[in-house]
Amino acid sequence: MIQGSQVALVTPMLADGSVDERSLAELIEFHIKNNTDAIVAVGTTGESATLNETEHCHVVKRVVELVAGRIPVIAGTGSNSTTEAISLTRCAKQAGADACLLVTPYYNKPTQEGLYLHYKAVAEAVDIPLILYNVPGRTAVDMLPETVERLAKIKNIVGIKEATGDIDRARDILKRCGNDFALYSGDDATGMEFMLAGGHGVISVTSNVAPALMHQMCELAIKGDKAAAEPVNNKLMALHTDLFVEANPIPVKWALQEMNLIKDGIRLPLTVLSEQHHETIRQALRQAGAIN
Repeated sequence: MIQGSQVALVTPMLADGSVDERSLAELIEFHIKNNTDAIVAVGTTGESATLNETEHCHVVKRVVELVAGRIPVIAGTGSNSTTEAISLTRCAKQAGADACLLVTPYYNKPTQEGLYLHYKAVAEAVDIPLILYNVPGRTAVDMLPETVERLAKIKNIVGIKEATGDIDRARDILKRCGNDFALYSGDDATGMEFMLAGGHGVISVTSNVAPALMHQMCELAIKGDKAAAEPVNNKLMALHTDLFVEANPIPVKWALQEMNLIKDGIRLPLTVLSEQHHETIRQALRQAGAIN
């Protein structure tokens, strides 16, 4: 089971919106050096919504190549089209990804039965470990714990990224599915409490800019050491909240640019961070020791 701090990696881009291959390679080395436990490529934070399928598969392939087996790579392969999700998941398997992360189908608003059949179809089509991803604030559909319990019985559905921030729900899923079913927080602000309640890690936006501290906090929280984890998490809390002052990944891409790790490229309809938020993000970065 993959555990700990798993970065929801940005896709670095040049000013024209093309993928910045050099910065991508540098970001991978930054995360390896700073003890990130796994890399999630081309999820929401990686602007999966505006990469076409060719670009999507290429970025996953490059991340796998650049990581070169040093830590696990999880590929974001979700879609609101089941056939497209299958296609992206096949690409990820061919590229050598260790697992795939599939968001609930957005905009369509499927029923719980529709969600079950969607994930079942992907699992049966591609033999690779699959991680469910529930983020109703973005998708307008909420995958209920009883549906997760049904899906956990499918052999290659191995976990869930639960981004509601609801710790009671995390406990419910853990009770229903058992400790062998991986339970990841998708909400940085409540990630520590999530792991103290039995979760196995965080798929994190904050990890993009403060990977070493996130690794440390996750390691302590998974061990159940709240007294040690809490002061580390306190240094990160401003990032946990302020990296969402505008839609993710707008703030985190600006933060990485401020750290001289990427250029300023981002794809419409997302735009660069509004100037009014610049000092807020700088202060959060300083609090975490990411900049001076």
